[in-house]
This record gives sequence, structure tokens and C-alpha cells, in this order.
Amino acid sequence: MKLYNAPIPAPNPRRVRIFLAEKGVSVPLEDVSIRDRAHKSPEFRQKNSLGQLPVLELDDGTHLSESVAICRYLEELHPTPPLFGRTALERAHVDMWIRRLELTVMTPVGAVWVHTHPLTSRLGTQYKDYGESNRERYAKALQWFDRELEGREFVTGSVYTMADIIGLTTVDFAKFIGLDMPADTPHLHAWHARVSARPSAKA
Repeated sequence: MKLYNAPIPAPNPRRVRIFLAEKGVSVPLEDVSIRDRAHKSPEFRQKNSLGQLPVLELDDGTHLSESVAICRYLEELHPTPPLFGRTALERAHVDMWIRRLELTVMTPVGAVWVHTHPLTSRLGTQYKDYGESNRERYAKALQWFDRELEGREFVTGSVYTMADIIGLTTVDFAKFIGLDMPADTPHLHAWHARVSARPSAKA
């Protein structure tokens, strides 16, 4: 088994690395240069036709892409500690929050990244006004997230899950591209400090 990886700041490969660290599982990493667009090469597209990272290569040559799908597969192999929930209701809550965070929080981050950042300017037309408009959308998403976190240790309650991994990697990538957490989000700041203090956050 091997994970085709890209180092920080790439958020999606980091999701899988944090997940593996929480599980205490080691998988060999092979870095693929995003800056050199090696993930878009014909050779790499044989592994993932969309030319995206991460990709998990299994011993029989099967390839899995999409970070959450990779982590779900690894959860089946290594169920302890459970990071997708322990009961039907917990699993549903984790899935709910993964989708909420990806659609509500990560979507505006992606728009700012693609349409305003210098590193993505060479990839195609940037619609700067659209990108800039998503800065406010992101701030409002974090204010909503802050309200949801009130009284909770982690995203879904008292247990750290895949939803926390999604949230952490999203907020950290946003910071990399110049989107900071609003000052008036105390619950968000406290949550971010807790999840960032876990050893897995360094993965």
C-alpha cells in the first residue's frame, strides 16, 4: 500500500495523513509535485483520471482517490479508534458535518484560492471579483461554524472525528491563502487550538 501525497499546504492529502496519525497506522508516502503539475501528467492520470491528490494505491494495484473515501476504506481496515462514529446516529452526524464543512466552509476557500491567488493565476482565467466576494462568504461561514461549536469540545460533540480533520485542514489552508479566522469567533478559536494541539495535526 502507498499514498501518493503532497506536503502542506495541500489540504486533502493532509486529511489522510492526520487520519493515519490518529489511527497510529503507517503507510509509505510518495510525494507528487503539485507546483510542477506532476499530478496532471498522463502517467498520474492513469491512477486518478481527474489528476488530483491524494491517491491510495493498494497492493493489488487498485487506486482509490478522494480523501474521505480513502479514510473510510482505512477505517474499515483499522476500526480503532473510530473516526467516523460508533453508532448509526454518530456516523450520520459525522457525515452531515463533513458535507456541511466541505460545502459551506471549503467552497468559498476554493473560490478565493482559484480566482485570486498568484499561484493559481497560470492555471486559467481568474474571475477576481467573484474570488474576492468569497472572502466575506468565508467569514460568514466561520461565524456560523463558531455558533455551532458553542458548548462542544469537537465538531460533533465530545469525540474527535473525521469532521474535525476536515475542519482543521480547511481552516489551516484558508490561513495559508490569507483568510484568517475572524476575531469575534471565540468557540472556533478554542476548537482550533484544541485540534491543533493534537500530535496528529503535525502530519
